[in-house]
Amino acid sequence: MNNSVPVGGQAVIEGVMMRSPNSLAVAVRRPDKKIVIKEAVWRSIWNRFRFLKWPFFRGTVVMIEAMVNGIQALNFSAREAMPPEEQEKLSNEEKAKSNGSGSESDWLMMALPMLLSVVFAIGLFKFVPHLAATYAGSLFTGTPWTVDDLSYHFVDGLIKVVLFIGYVAGISFFKDIRRVFMYHGAEHKAIYTYEAGEDLIVENARRKTRLHPRCGTSFLMVVILVFIVVSAIILPVLPDWIKPGEGKPFYYHLILVLAKLPLLIPVAGISYEFNRFAGKHCNLAVIKPLMWPGLAMQLITTKEPTDDQLEIALAALRTSLWREKVGQSAESVSDELLVFSDFQAFESASSNLRP
Repeated sequence: MNNSVPVGGQAVIEGVMMRSPNSLAVAVRRPDKKIVIKEAVWRSIWNRFRFLKWPFFRGTVVMIEAMVNGIQALNFSAREAMPPEEQEKLSNEEKAKSNGSGSESDWLMMALPMLLSVVFAIGLFKFVPHLAATYAGSLFTGTPWTVDDLSYHFVDGLIKVVLFIGYVAGISFFKDIRRVFMYHGAEHKAIYTYEAGEDLIVENARRKTRLHPRCGTSFLMVVILVFIVVSAIILPVLPDWIKPGEGKPFYYHLILVLAKLPLLIPVAGISYEFNRFAGKHCNLAVIKPLMWPGLAMQLITTKEPTDDQLEIALAALRTSLWREKVGQSAESVSDELLVFSDFQAFESASSNLRP
């Protein structure tokens, strides 16, 4: 098997999304146990703007595109995983909106949860660690620490790591999230099987580890650690009018937190290059200890999948690789959902990926 094509994926609700250089495929297990697949030609923005593929630029592009693709795949999987009666109700509501009877503020109802999620994330993972690191100085030295102090950056980063681990560990107790983590494990096992050059079947995937060095979880852990270093270098040279200090209003803390956000661009670039190198040279003695935090985190974010979950991951991967085989000019199936009664039916039709 030609395993030279880079592939990556993401667990979604009762399914897996797989992305290769020219394809994005999502496979979902419906409540009636049927497998539904959506596949479409995918093109990165760096195909139009080649400089975005340069080292340290591509990390930001990959992060943004992964977020967009992930949201699209999650929306598709959420709908397909609904019971039939709920799908019918949703379809009726959408028809009502298309006929003009829907509310003009419906888009606000869709955007509001995402906006609140962003605000929550900034508050929990940015503002809380900043305040804790600032006022920890009062406990140890009698005066608040500032961004000019290395102790501030160490405590800020440490609290981010603790909050991140605690948050992920906490949500892992929810049944639905745990199932997503099982599909996450299935995604990794499927990709490992492909990278090993083995046939993409359940028996081979079952034997693989669920921990993968190029996982998005590892990437996020690297982002946090790299952010500590970049912040310690950049923030002290910021002009004093941005920094909070004695006699300044409290909202200067918020200004500084918002000023940190653009640092995610260089941090994402550096983190991506590290993960890319580590993924290719994971057996080097000097790389293994650096990979440990991300792999350890995957003990929480991945769980051992069942065979039927492995089937979904393999179906998504094989569909994405089909596009790489036939090329972009082949008929797109983005508007035509592929539905199979079971994995055996998928395998029977997988030579041309048509029902």
